[in-house]
Amino acid sequence: MKKILISALVLVCVAFFSLARPALAADGAAVFTANCASCHQGGKNVVNPAKTLKKEDLSKNGKDSVEAIVTQVTKGNGAMPAFGGRLSAEDIEAVANYVLAQSEKGW
Repeated sequence: MKKILISALVLVCVAFFSLARPALAADGAAVFTANCASCHQGGKNVVNPAKTLKKEDLSKNGKDSVEAIVTQVTKGNGAMPAFGGRLSAEDIEAVANYVLAQSEKGW
């Protein structure tokens, strides 16, 4: 009887831990910190100080929408490398939303 109970418990545990779980939403702040902060800490731009992630500069440079930032991050441009091959589409969209939210807050 004890073997049957242990076997049943093991079976239940295996079934529980093997169930597919929904993917967690990408954390834009974490993606930014890991991939963007070395050049854009605090919304700045160490390579080109005229192209910061501040709201005014994003607007002036046509990067003030999720779509525009997604394109910039995915394809790169100028000194900025393309991250399309390194980050998932979900991560890129999450970081774009994070950048816009931070620009609204003033970094």
